[in-house]
Amino acid sequence: MTEDDGVDDELLSIGAFAARARLSAKALRLYDRLGLLVPAYVDEASGYRYYRASQTERARLVALLRQLDMPLARVAEVVAADGPEAAGRLAAYWAAVEARVAGQRTLAEYLRGRLSGRSSEMYGKFVVETVDVPEQVVITETRHTLAGELPAWIGASLGRLAGAAAECGGVTGAPFVVYHAEVSMESDGPAESCVPVADEAAARAWAEARGRSWDTKARVEPAQRLAYTRITKAQVAHPQILAAFEAVEQWIAEQGLRRAGPCREVYFADWEAAGPEDAVCDVAFPVS
Repeated sequence: MTEDDGVDDELLSIGAFAARARLSAKALRLYDRLGLLVPAYVDEASGYRYYRASQTERARLVALLRQLDMPLARVAEVVAADGPEAAGRLAAYWAAVEARVAGQRTLAEYLRGRLSGRSSEMYGKFVVETVDVPEQVVITETRHTLAGELPAWIGASLGRLAGAAAECGGVTGAPFVVYHAEVSMESDGPAESCVPVADEAAARAWAEARGRSWDTKARVEPAQRLAYTRITKAQVAHPQILAAFEAVEQWIAEQGLRRAGPCREVYFADWEAAGPEDAVCDVAFPVS
Protein backbone atom coordinates (compact mmCIF):
# COMPACT_ATOMS: atom_id res chain seq x y z
CA MET A 1 0.00 0.00 0.00
CA THR A 2 1.35 3.43 -0.94
CA GLU A 3 1.20 6.47 1.28
CA ASP A 4 -1.58 7.91 -0.93
CA ASP A 5 -3.55 4.66 -0.58
CA GLY A 6 -3.29 4.97 3.17
CA VAL A 7 -4.72 8.47 3.02
CA ASP A 8 -7.56 7.29 0.79
CA ASP A 9 -8.39 4.51 3.25
CA GLU A 10 -8.46 6.86 6.22
CA LEU A 11 -11.78 6.87 8.07
CA LEU A 12 -13.07 10.28 8.97
CA SER A 13 -15.82 11.24 11.40
CA ILE A 14 -18.85 12.89 9.87
CA GLY A 15 -17.67 16.26 11.18
CA ALA A 16 -14.18 15.91 9.73
CA PHE A 17 -15.51 14.60 6.43
CA ALA A 18 -18.08 17.40 6.24
CA ALA A 19 -15.29 19.97 6.64
CA ARG A 20 -13.20 18.29 3.94
CA ALA A 21 -16.12 17.96 1.52
CA ARG A 22 -17.41 21.45 2.32
CA LEU A 23 -20.84 20.08 3.25
CA SER A 24 -22.85 20.20 6.44
CA ALA A 25 -23.32 17.13 8.62
CA LYS A 26 -27.08 17.59 8.11
CA ALA A 27 -26.63 17.35 4.33
CA LEU A 28 -24.51 14.22 4.69
CA ARG A 29 -27.20 12.55 6.79
CA LEU A 30 -29.78 13.42 4.14
CA TYR A 31 -27.57 12.08 1.33
CA ASP A 32 -27.09 8.90 3.33
CA ARG A 33 -30.85 8.38 3.71
CA LEU A 34 -31.30 8.89 -0.03
CA GLY A 35 -28.44 6.57 -0.95
CA LEU A 36 -26.48 9.38 -2.62
CA LEU A 37 -23.47 9.12 -0.32
CA VAL A 38 -23.43 6.16 2.05
CA PRO A 39 -20.89 6.15 4.91
CA ALA A 40 -18.05 3.67 4.63
CA TYR A 41 -18.71 2.51 8.20
CA VAL A 42 -21.40 3.03 10.83
CA ASP A 43 -20.63 2.17 14.45
CA GLU A 44 -23.42 -0.16 15.59
CA ALA A 45 -23.17 0.90 19.20
CA SER A 46 -23.05 4.66 18.79
CA GLY A 47 -24.58 5.09 15.33
CA TYR A 48 -21.70 7.39 14.36
CA ARG A 49 -21.03 7.62 10.64
CA TYR A 50 -17.53 7.41 9.20
CA TYR A 51 -16.43 8.20 5.66
CA ARG A 52 -13.31 7.43 3.67
CA ALA A 53 -11.27 10.34 2.37
CA SER A 54 -11.68 8.86 -1.12
CA GLN A 55 -15.42 9.65 -0.96
CA THR A 56 -14.68 13.37 -0.98
CA GLU A 57 -14.87 13.69 -4.77
CA ARG A 58 -18.36 12.13 -4.88
CA ALA A 59 -19.50 14.35 -2.02
CA ARG A 60 -18.30 17.48 -3.80
CA LEU A 61 -19.96 16.34 -7.03
CA VAL A 62 -23.29 16.00 -5.22
CA ALA A 63 -22.83 19.46 -3.71
CA LEU A 64 -22.03 21.01 -7.10
CA LEU A 65 -25.04 19.40 -8.74
CA ARG A 66 -27.24 20.75 -5.96
CA GLN A 67 -25.90 24.24 -6.74
CA LEU A 68 -27.62 23.83 -10.12
CA ASP A 69 -30.91 23.40 -8.20
CA MET A 70 -31.00 19.82 -9.45
CA PRO A 71 -33.60 17.76 -7.55
CA LEU A 72 -32.12 15.06 -5.35
CA ALA A 73 -33.71 12.30 -7.43
CA ARG A 74 -31.96 13.64 -10.55
CA VAL A 75 -28.70 13.99 -8.62
CA ALA A 76 -28.96 10.30 -7.74
CA GLU A 77 -29.35 9.43 -11.43
CA VAL A 78 -26.30 11.45 -12.42
CA VAL A 79 -23.92 10.17 -9.73
CA ALA A 80 -25.01 6.57 -10.33
CA ALA A 81 -24.22 6.76 -14.07
CA ASP A 82 -20.90 6.25 -15.84
CA GLY A 83 -18.95 9.27 -17.12
CA PRO A 84 -20.46 9.79 -20.60
CA GLU A 85 -23.95 8.78 -19.44
CA ALA A 86 -23.69 11.05 -16.40
CA ALA A 87 -22.62 13.94 -18.64
CA GLY A 88 -25.57 13.23 -20.92
CA ARG A 89 -28.02 13.24 -18.02
CA LEU A 90 -26.60 16.56 -16.81
CA ALA A 91 -26.86 18.03 -20.31
CA ALA A 92 -30.51 16.95 -20.61
CA TYR A 93 -31.34 18.47 -17.23
CA TRP A 94 -29.64 21.76 -18.07
CA ALA A 95 -31.34 22.00 -21.48
CA ALA A 96 -34.69 21.72 -19.70
CA VAL A 97 -33.63 24.43 -17.23
CA GLU A 98 -32.61 26.77 -20.05
CA ALA A 99 -35.90 26.18 -21.87
CA ARG A 100 -37.85 26.97 -18.69
CA VAL A 101 -35.80 30.12 -18.02
CA ALA A 102 -36.24 31.28 -21.63
CA GLY A 103 -40.00 30.96 -21.22
CA GLN A 104 -39.90 32.84 -17.93
CA ARG A 105 -37.77 35.58 -19.51
CA THR A 106 -40.31 36.03 -22.28
CA LEU A 107 -43.13 36.10 -19.75
CA ALA A 108 -41.30 38.75 -17.71
CA GLU A 109 -40.86 40.91 -20.83
CA TYR A 110 -44.54 40.49 -21.68
CA LEU A 111 -45.57 41.47 -18.14
CA ARG A 112 -43.24 44.49 -18.17
CA GLY A 113 -45.01 45.67 -21.30
CA ARG A 114 -48.41 45.32 -19.66
CA LEU A 115 -47.36 46.95 -16.39
CA SER A 116 -45.64 49.86 -18.13
CA GLY A 117 -48.71 50.62 -20.24
CA ARG A 118 -47.17 49.49 -23.52
CA SER A 119 -50.00 47.03 -24.26
CA SER A 120 -51.07 48.95 -27.36
CA GLU A 121 -47.56 48.54 -28.81
CA MET A 122 -47.67 44.79 -28.26
CA TYR A 123 -51.14 44.44 -29.73
CA GLY A 124 -50.35 46.62 -32.72
CA LYS A 125 -48.25 43.92 -34.38
CA PHE A 126 -51.29 41.63 -34.68
CA VAL A 127 -53.63 42.10 -37.66
CA VAL A 128 -57.19 41.09 -36.72
CA GLU A 129 -59.75 40.06 -39.34
CA THR A 130 -63.04 38.18 -39.45
CA VAL A 131 -64.05 35.03 -41.32
CA ASP A 132 -67.39 33.23 -41.63
CA VAL A 133 -67.11 29.51 -40.88
CA PRO A 134 -69.90 27.16 -42.02
CA GLU A 135 -71.50 24.51 -39.81
CA GLN A 136 -69.14 21.59 -39.25
CA VAL A 137 -69.42 18.05 -37.90
CA VAL A 138 -66.50 17.47 -35.54
CA ILE A 139 -65.12 14.59 -33.54
CA THR A 140 -63.57 15.79 -30.30
CA GLU A 141 -61.43 14.86 -27.33
CA THR A 142 -61.69 16.86 -24.12
CA ARG A 143 -59.29 17.00 -21.20
CA HIS A 144 -58.63 18.97 -18.05
CA THR A 145 -54.97 19.92 -18.37
CA LEU A 146 -52.53 22.50 -17.01
CA ALA A 147 -50.45 24.72 -19.30
CA GLY A 148 -47.29 22.66 -18.91
CA GLU A 149 -48.97 19.53 -20.27
CA LEU A 150 -51.05 21.31 -22.91
CA PRO A 151 -48.71 21.30 -25.97
CA ALA A 152 -48.02 17.57 -25.72
CA TRP A 153 -51.71 16.79 -25.25
CA ILE A 154 -52.77 18.94 -28.21
CA GLY A 155 -50.36 17.17 -30.54
CA ALA A 156 -51.32 13.71 -29.29
CA SER A 157 -55.09 14.30 -29.25
CA LEU A 158 -55.22 15.89 -32.71
CA GLY A 159 -53.15 12.98 -34.00
CA ARG A 160 -55.60 10.48 -32.54
CA LEU A 161 -58.60 12.34 -33.96
CA ALA A 162 -57.01 12.68 -37.41
CA GLY A 163 -56.51 8.92 -37.41
CA ALA A 164 -60.13 8.33 -36.39
CA ALA A 165 -61.39 10.71 -39.09
CA ALA A 166 -60.82 8.00 -41.70
CA GLU A 167 -63.80 6.16 -40.15
CA CYS A 168 -65.93 9.32 -40.41
CA GLY A 169 -65.63 10.24 -44.08
CA GLY A 170 -62.25 11.96 -43.80
CA VAL A 171 -61.02 15.35 -42.57
CA THR A 172 -62.88 18.32 -44.07
CA GLY A 173 -61.24 21.31 -42.40
CA ALA A 174 -58.46 22.63 -40.19
CA PRO A 175 -58.29 21.06 -36.72
CA PHE A 176 -58.80 23.40 -33.78
CA VAL A 177 -58.68 23.52 -29.99
CA VAL A 178 -61.48 25.16 -27.98
CA TYR A 179 -60.79 26.48 -24.48
CA HIS A 180 -63.96 26.16 -22.43
CA ALA A 181 -62.19 27.72 -19.42
CA GLU A 182 -58.76 29.14 -18.71
CA VAL A 183 -55.75 26.84 -19.07
CA SER A 184 -52.75 28.06 -17.06
CA MET A 185 -50.30 26.76 -14.47
CA GLU A 186 -53.14 26.84 -11.91
CA SER A 187 -56.30 26.36 -14.02
CA ASP A 188 -56.97 23.17 -15.99
CA GLY A 189 -59.62 24.19 -18.49
CA PRO A 190 -61.00 21.98 -19.92
CA ALA A 191 -59.66 22.15 -23.48
CA GLU A 192 -61.32 20.39 -26.41
CA SER A 193 -59.43 19.20 -29.51
CA CYS A 194 -61.66 19.10 -32.61
CA VAL A 195 -61.28 17.66 -36.11
CA PRO A 196 -63.96 18.41 -38.75
CA VAL A 197 -65.19 15.31 -40.60
CA ALA A 198 -67.48 14.60 -43.56
CA ASP A 199 -69.95 12.00 -42.31
CA GLU A 200 -72.11 12.93 -39.31
CA ALA A 201 -73.72 9.48 -39.00
CA ALA A 202 -70.34 7.76 -39.09
CA ALA A 203 -68.97 10.26 -36.58
CA ARG A 204 -71.80 9.57 -34.16
CA ALA A 205 -71.35 5.83 -34.65
CA TRP A 206 -67.66 6.26 -33.89
CA ALA A 207 -68.52 8.18 -30.72
CA GLU A 208 -71.08 5.52 -29.76
CA ALA A 209 -68.44 2.84 -30.14
CA ARG A 210 -66.20 4.84 -27.86
CA GLY A 211 -68.89 4.72 -25.19
CA ARG A 212 -69.91 8.40 -25.35
CA SER A 213 -67.28 9.13 -22.72
CA TRP A 214 -66.72 12.69 -21.48
CA ASP A 215 -63.36 12.92 -23.23
CA THR A 216 -64.43 11.78 -26.74
CA LYS A 217 -67.58 12.59 -28.68
CA ALA A 218 -69.10 13.78 -31.97
CA ARG A 219 -71.05 17.04 -32.27
CA VAL A 220 -72.09 19.73 -34.71
CA GLU A 221 -70.18 23.01 -34.51
CA PRO A 222 -72.64 25.78 -35.57
CA ALA A 223 -71.95 28.26 -38.35
CA GLN A 224 -70.29 31.33 -36.86
CA ARG A 225 -68.16 34.39 -37.51
CA LEU A 226 -64.65 34.35 -36.04
CA ALA A 227 -62.47 37.33 -35.23
CA TYR A 228 -58.90 36.06 -35.54
CA THR A 229 -55.25 36.94 -35.86
CA ARG A 230 -52.67 34.74 -37.56
CA ILE A 231 -49.51 33.85 -35.64
CA THR A 232 -46.24 32.04 -36.30
CA LYS A 233 -45.00 28.83 -34.76
CA ALA A 234 -42.73 30.82 -32.44
CA GLN A 235 -45.68 32.94 -31.29
CA VAL A 236 -47.73 29.87 -30.36
CA ALA A 237 -45.45 29.36 -27.36
CA HIS A 238 -46.58 30.65 -23.98
CA PRO A 239 -46.66 33.57 -23.17
CA GLN A 240 -46.39 35.05 -26.67
CA ILE A 241 -49.78 33.58 -27.53
CA LEU A 242 -51.37 35.48 -24.62
CA ALA A 243 -50.65 38.78 -26.38
CA ALA A 244 -52.36 37.46 -29.51
CA PHE A 245 -55.50 36.49 -27.60
CA GLU A 246 -55.59 39.87 -25.86
CA ALA A 247 -55.08 41.71 -29.15
CA VAL A 248 -58.14 39.98 -30.61
CA GLU A 249 -60.17 40.73 -27.48
CA GLN A 250 -59.18 44.40 -27.66
CA TRP A 251 -60.13 44.57 -31.35
CA ILE A 252 -63.53 43.00 -30.62
CA ALA A 253 -64.23 45.66 -27.98
CA GLU A 254 -63.08 48.48 -30.27
CA GLN A 255 -65.40 47.26 -33.04
CA GLY A 256 -68.41 47.17 -30.73
CA LEU A 257 -68.77 43.41 -31.15
CA ARG A 258 -69.30 40.84 -28.43
CA ARG A 259 -67.79 37.43 -27.85
CA ALA A 260 -70.24 34.68 -28.79
CA GLY A 261 -68.33 31.61 -27.59
CA PRO A 262 -65.08 30.28 -26.16
CA CYS A 263 -61.71 31.19 -27.67
CA ARG A 264 -59.87 28.74 -29.89
CA GLU A 265 -56.68 28.00 -31.80
CA VAL A 266 -57.08 26.85 -35.42
CA TYR A 267 -54.10 24.89 -36.76
CA PHE A 268 -53.98 25.12 -40.57
CA ALA A 269 -50.34 24.17 -41.31
CA ASP A 270 -48.08 21.14 -40.95
CA TRP A 271 -46.62 21.74 -37.48
CA GLU A 272 -43.62 19.46 -37.89
CA ALA A 273 -42.59 20.94 -41.24
CA ALA A 274 -43.07 24.57 -40.19
CA GLY A 275 -40.20 26.79 -39.12
CA PRO A 276 -40.33 29.25 -36.20
CA GLU A 277 -41.38 32.17 -38.43
CA ASP A 278 -43.94 30.25 -40.51
CA ALA A 279 -47.63 31.03 -39.93
CA VAL A 280 -49.32 27.97 -38.43
CA CYS A 281 -52.24 29.04 -36.27
CA ASP A 282 -55.20 31.42 -36.03
CA VAL A 283 -56.10 32.67 -32.55
CA ALA A 284 -59.84 33.30 -32.67
CA PHE A 285 -63.06 34.20 -30.86
CA PRO A 286 -66.60 33.66 -32.16
CA VAL A 287 -68.28 37.08 -32.39
CA SER A 288 -71.66 38.58 -33.04
